Amino acid sequence: MTELASIAAYDPHERVWNPAMPLLFQHRIGIETRAMHPTCLRAYVAQTLVGTGLTDASGEPLTMQPHDFRRIFITDAVMNGMPPHIAQLVAGHRVIDTTMGYLAVYPQEVIEAHRAFIVRRRATRPSEEYRTPTDEEWDSFLGHFEKRKLSIRTCGRAFSTPCVHEHACLRCAMLRPDPAERPRLVDIRGNLTDRIAEARREGSLGEVEGLETSHAGAEDKLSQMDAVTARAAKAVDLGMPTFHQIAGRAINTQRPPPSSAP
Repeated sequence: MTELASIAAYDPHERVWNPAMPLLFQHRIGIETRAMHPTCLRAYVAQTLVGTGLTDASGEPLTMQPHDFRRIFITDAVMNGMPPHIAQLVAGHRVIDTTMGYLAVYPQEVIEAHRAFIVRRRATRPSEEYRTPTDEEWDSFLGHFEKRKLSIRTCGRAFSTPCVHEHACLRCAMLRPDPAERPRLVDIRGNLTDRIAEARREGSLGEVEGLETSHAGAEDKLSQMDAVTARAAKAVDLGMPTFHQIAGRAINTQRPPPSSAP
């Protein structure tokens, strides 16, 4: 690739000569290298589009201006990971709002970019932050919000937030099961087992997958209940010591006889 020469170009809008730089669009005129005039660039772009036969959404021949390439560059750079404030400096904009006005973003690209951002952020954070919280940590967290009472205990969602699981509580890690409700959960697990068998018998494979996910959630919640019960069984009640035990001596409750001395 031939290295671009650094040349000065006249800015007709500001009416000043810009410092010499390796401009992308330059050509030789005689023995000099000069920047291409905007009119010349527009003619080249128009001739190229006519040769490609490209059309817009309405079927008309596609038209572009040289300035459109700035929009294409900014959109491509930001969508491939360049921070918008860096794109602002590259484009030479004074305010980032101008840069964002050049950026063409579509809903699917927003979703994919957000997912990629979450994956990158999680990769940089310690895995300890994504472990299952202990009962003490849950109780401390839930103390800041109004608890939601469910059939087998409480939901740990923050107050006034929607349920992203559509109330499929057995599948949700936010459900904190109560060991006292174990018989109810055993009945739910049995009902799910029967429904899975029925769905397989009827050939409803799509429904089987959802039911098996709920069945696995019920098994997980039963394991949590059993773990809580096991910890409670290991606890030893030391009782409340009396005042005599704390003082370490017996207390004489009888009053001494009155003294006869004057």
